[in-house]
Amino acid sequence: MGIIRINNIRVHSNHGCLKEEMLIGSDYRVDIEVHANLSKPAQSDKLNETVDYVHLNKIVLEEMAVRSNLLEHVAKRIINRIFLELSTVDKAQVEVSKINPPIGGDVENVTVILKVERPK
Repeated sequence: MGIIRINNIRVHSNHGCLKEEMLIGSDYRVDIEVHANLSKPAQSDKLNETVDYVHLNKIVLEEMAVRSNLLEHVAKRIINRIFLELSTVDKAQVEVSKINPPIGGDVENVTVILKVERPK
């Protein structure tokens, strides 16, 4: 088993329940960790035998572009796409952070973390 992480994918999007969030948008950070058997690509050195992190990044960018009220919903959509499109992934963890959220205080970010194992 191996782990591939992509940290600090930065995007601007319009997620949220407040009207201002829908119109103006906010900055977000997404971190992904996927677990897969990486022994074969470690030997072969072939991209088509591993989890392509370019593909993971593409999934994040596409799903972050689809507006949602809740970060939980965005994170679950990202995980669903990972399992749908990358059959070698056994587990996925997605963290979606809203930077400087409008919650009435000096808060750096709010993060939702979803961790899911591929259904057997």
